[in-house]
Amino acid sequence: MTAPTRIPVHGDQPYDVVVGHRLLGELPGLLGPNVRKVLVVHPGALATSAEAVREDLVREGYEAVLAEVPEAEEAKSAQVAAFCWQVLGQADVTRSDAVVGLGGGATTDLAGFVAATWLRGIRVVQVPTTLLAMVDAAVGGKTGINTAEGKNLVGAFHPPAGVLCDLETLRTLPAHDRVAGLAEVVKAGFIADERILELVEAHADALRAAELDDATLEVLRELVERSVAVKARVVGEDLREAGLREVLNYGHTLAHAIEQVERYQWRHGAAVSVGMVFAAELARLAARLDDDVVARHRAVLTSLGLPVTYRGDRWERLLTAMRRDKKARGDLLRFVVLDGIGRPGRLEGPDPALLAAAYAEISREVGGEAVLL
Repeated sequence: MTAPTRIPVHGDQPYDVVVGHRLLGELPGLLGPNVRKVLVVHPGALATSAEAVREDLVREGYEAVLAEVPEAEEAKSAQVAAFCWQVLGQADVTRSDAVVGLGGGATTDLAGFVAATWLRGIRVVQVPTTLLAMVDAAVGGKTGINTAEGKNLVGAFHPPAGVLCDLETLRTLPAHDRVAGLAEVVKAGFIADERILELVEAHADALRAAELDDATLEVLRELVERSVAVKARVVGEDLREAGLREVLNYGHTLAHAIEQVERYQWRHGAAVSVGMVFAAELARLAARLDDDVVARHRAVLTSLGLPVTYRGDRWERLLTAMRRDKKARGDLLRFVVLDGIGRPGRLEGPDPALLAAAYAEISREVGGEAVLL
């Protein structure tokens, strides 16, 4: 088995993203020599894995406790964060101790937020177990929870001490979850690395198959490494989303609105897929993107089984949600768009008629398309 790949994330608090197989032995090195107590935050579905992590940490001389949290977006609430703070307090976790986030993107978002806010910030090591978390949520130091008003409106920038992407966890990941994660992989391809798109186009059927064979897992490894490298380059230059980092939000303005309107019952990747096609249509109508690149959006995403349209009767609700998005500035809507593959830019305050026209290009009759959920 090949050695792990270490992808550095530069900045004021540099760290490594480690990609490989059976990486649990790397955890003590990322926690560092001063940590004595560790809180492992995990969803119920990963209780057995969390217990294995706890036992391994105990064998290494740590005091480790578990905090089981709800599945998916239900974990990202103030109430669940308060539960984790309670466990930290009862375990007498100090500023020199650490949190481990074991799970998908919602779990790593929560664990990072809990670590950022406990004693004004303690170490966190992220151990993502889904493709989406590996290439997006666990990397970059953005943490957060949701409120009734929107997604990720409460949060903090808090870089992890390290990230462990153990590819073995992808073998048992349901195909729908794997495909949803591929939306963020495709995003990285469109904004920065066309080779990602070529790999997806060449292996789409295998990537969406019910079971992964070894050859496809190696393709996924390259896709993970390339996607993480894209994100590492961006966040290393712009941790706090002052400018460059916004390009990672390609497709996300509409996506977050869809998630909110759907009460978080849509997978994030499915919403991002629709959001990218919307952003591509918006750029085309603004005379910034060629027709063939817009068509490539639809072709790549459809080949993976991801949705590229959304119901036409939700535009006003989506528009309201987008105006509340954290990327907006006052009443000014802001979108990441492309001027070509690997050439992201911004479109600020587009004409409402332009927005409506772009939405018309992705609209469908209610009930007109099966959605990946």
